Amino acid sequence: MTTLSAHIRATLTLGLPLIGGMLAQIAITLTDTVMMGWYGVPELAAVALGGSYFHVVLILGMGFGLAVMPMVAAAAANDDRRQVRRITRMGLWIALMFSVLVLPLFWFSGAILLALGQTEIIAEMTQTYLRIAGFGIAPAVVMTVLRSHLSALDHARVVLWATLAGAVLNAGLNWVLIFGNLGAPELGVAGAAFASVGTQALIALILALHAGLHRDLGQDTLFARFWRPDWEAFAQVFRLGWPIALTLLSESGLFMATMVMMGWLGPNPLAAHGIALQICSATFMVHIGLSQAATVRAGRAWGKRDVAGLRLAAAAALILSGGMVALTILAFVLIPEPMIGLFLDPTDPLRPEIIAIGVSLLLVAALFQLADAGQVMALGLLRGAQDTRVPMIYALVSYWGLGLPAAWVIGFPLGYGGPGIWAGLVVGLAFAGGLMMARFWRGPARIAASPV
Repeated sequence: MTTLSAHIRATLTLGLPLIGGMLAQIAITLTDTVMMGWYGVPELAAVALGGSYFHVVLILGMGFGLAVMPMVAAAAANDDRRQVRRITRMGLWIALMFSVLVLPLFWFSGAILLALGQTEIIAEMTQTYLRIAGFGIAPAVVMTVLRSHLSALDHARVVLWATLAGAVLNAGLNWVLIFGNLGAPELGVAGAAFASVGTQALIALILALHAGLHRDLGQDTLFARFWRPDWEAFAQVFRLGWPIALTLLSESGLFMATMVMMGWLGPNPLAAHGIALQICSATFMVHIGLSQAATVRAGRAWGKRDVAGLRLAAAAALILSGGMVALTILAFVLIPEPMIGLFLDPTDPLRPEIIAIGVSLLLVAALFQLADAGQVMALGLLRGAQDTRVPMIYALVSYWGLGLPAAWVIGFPLGYGGPGIWAGLVVGLAFAGGLMMARFWRGPARIAASPV
């Protein structure tokens, strides 16, 4: 595979199921947001805040799951099935340990949110959501490990179908449990939480059954003698995973911090922020899927020390991501009102105000599409080359040293409110994207030539 067009086709073949899986995953959160918007604006704000809180915690565990992807890809490129099994199994160990350790963060979330300046009503409703949703952290992190394992072994399609099944289940459970249909009790935010736990469990179960029983993967015997530790492989996954976890946490924490700032402006700006963020997340899933495909393809090239293949894989992924950026900017500029309106009850008297705020946020979001796509694609490529520590430092400096202070200064002292807070995101993401992209293009030959 020596031509750019061949690499583009290969990236699409791997990336389309991953993109579909990521879009189906975000559809679960979108369904929560839409249905809670129909239920009530305060409840929408609470679920939006709770979803962001859950994601910030989940992102730490996802770092170790994502570390499995390039390691399995490199081992598979060298036909080392024993190493494939060792890496994935210890990734699952770390996922389960992590899930137990973080449960108190969900149970005592109300006090944490009050300390962060949220109103008592919003904090109480959000805690109700998180005390239930927190039990979904184990299947969610396990799902990340199995998704990485299967994607690296060219079994990404099952990830798509499993996530689509989860999205359908989530919509049905939301309709029943949030609104009290089919004779069920009307649970509101608690109903959305129960639906999320059930959905995560279903997806994890489907992926585990496929990984353990599919005829092409049976040789890995992934779950045989699962209780036996492999501390060498455990350490390998941990060493590569913790910088990824902190990198993801720094970015996700930046978005969480902006949501807290929006909460200072009131429930209506917070609700508009939650809607606009859901729309941005949906489009961003395309870049996440392409980034994961880039990780797998870069991981295979890195495992074989194929410098030319590494560069072509990167170029293919960036071309595809750039095309999506152009389409997203057009949508955010030309049709923001219809997109925001989908999330709100047409009869809600607060609808015009929330739409106006949301439109202003999407216009700012159009500015950082290129920067955000660039940084996530660079991260995916660097992970494929198992280069994670320096990108972590870049992320911490860019997001928290520049992005968050800029969001506060532009939003509050300068008086631009919500759009100003989002402008701070542009600053942090643009700086991170520039640093990471420069590092990748300066380093592929050195990285590929280094010892494993």
